[in-house]
Amino acid sequence: MSTAISPTAYNYKVVRQFAIMTVVWGILGMGLGVFIASQLVWPELNFGLPWTSFGRLRPLHTNLVIFAFGGCALFATSYYVVQRTCQTRLISDSLAAFTFWGWQAVIVGAIITLPLGYTTTKEYAELEWPIAILLAIVWVTYGLVFFGTITKRKTKHIYVGNWFYGAFIVVTAMLHIVNHMSLPVSLFKSYSAYSGATDAMIQWWYGHNAVGFFLTTGFLGMMYYFVPKQAERPIYSYRLSIVHFWALITLYIWAGPHHLHYTALPDWAQSLGMAMSIILLAPSWGGMINGMMTLSGAWHKLRTDPILRFLVVSLAFYGMSTFEGPMMAIKTVNSLSHYTDWTIGHVHAGALGWVAMISIGAIYHMIPKLFGRAQMHSTGLINAHFWLATIGTVLYIASMWVNGITQGLMWRAINHDGTLTYSFVEALQASHPGFIVRALGGAFFASGMLLMAYNVYRTVRASDPVEAEAAAKIAVVGAH
Repeated sequence: MSTAISPTAYNYKVVRQFAIMTVVWGILGMGLGVFIASQLVWPELNFGLPWTSFGRLRPLHTNLVIFAFGGCALFATSYYVVQRTCQTRLISDSLAAFTFWGWQAVIVGAIITLPLGYTTTKEYAELEWPIAILLAIVWVTYGLVFFGTITKRKTKHIYVGNWFYGAFIVVTAMLHIVNHMSLPVSLFKSYSAYSGATDAMIQWWYGHNAVGFFLTTGFLGMMYYFVPKQAERPIYSYRLSIVHFWALITLYIWAGPHHLHYTALPDWAQSLGMAMSIILLAPSWGGMINGMMTLSGAWHKLRTDPILRFLVVSLAFYGMSTFEGPMMAIKTVNSLSHYTDWTIGHVHAGALGWVAMISIGAIYHMIPKLFGRAQMHSTGLINAHFWLATIGTVLYIASMWVNGITQGLMWRAINHDGTLTYSFVEALQASHPGFIVRALGGAFFASGMLLMAYNVYRTVRASDPVEAEAAAKIAVVGAH
């Protein structure tokens, strides 16, 4: 037990910054989601203006929720976890600070350019080349900070959560750089370096692995730290965690072509994407089962611990959406589901149920520790947030399932003479009730984020920065 390390507190400043911005961007991103969902119910909300139209705001919503909210949650938790599991301070405070300010600059760039219509038109990769270059620089710096910290660790072992964070950082860099290869023609206009079916293949290799690595692998890193911590139980099976890590990163990268069934993509590539997607069920559920089984002997804690409830329910949604995804990748199912609201429901089962819920649970776990408090200001507010989030997610998913299957069946219905039974407008009219329920579900979820913001504000306001820094020092000393 050495006390020589006591002056070297963990760098909690950058973790605090990212944690607070996770809440801020969560409110803005989800609030915008509710607004554009409402535009589908009441088209007048487009206001007849180009920069407030659904087509301009929808990519801003996805960028805010995935990269601003989800990204800040990943930065915050990975910096927190890597320091505590490696028992050492981040390798560079200045580089860590650059990743924070650089990432916020990327997000502000998105907020300015996307409503103005500056876009590459590539899903989840809409940001034009100057912002994409800044993002790449920030991301490479993030990798240097993360892996640099691991190299100076005080522990011999690299905890499995860091394996997941590390894979997510490396693969996201590769995906972003390859997919953004482009030829600039002006400051905010570029053309993809690829063409035709090749461009589509590269884009969905990127697009699905943005889901696979940014929104799955990174958050599994979060799960492997915060679920055992909050449950106060060791991870159920360390061997399973390693096996499912290697299986996940080996298989996920091949699943992209399932977005391109019945297109100009070669049939063998479509079939390969489908096969890999189905096999992917095994490692995905390996992670879900490992997280769930960690609660063996601790299930009673769910009665009194709403933070643990967030973490466990996120695993349930993860299990559900990673069953649904491989099923939707099967060509015959895809012929019904593709281009319908079922796909939107599937995405949000993962985004709201898995990504947002595990992030919220992790933030609630970290905030008191980061600000030198014993616990959050109000457990009751966390409980209320949990029910708003859960009910909102269920309303959202169920309405989109009904809408999606309705749309798929109406679009493929034909009369005896081969003409379409329903017009597109009739399918749209049938979808209207589902749009209302979806907007309501989103409003439930977003209102929960407002409760979280108030709870975090009261917790932070009652904190003492000196106590928080002392807590960081104690954490390092205690680890030795």
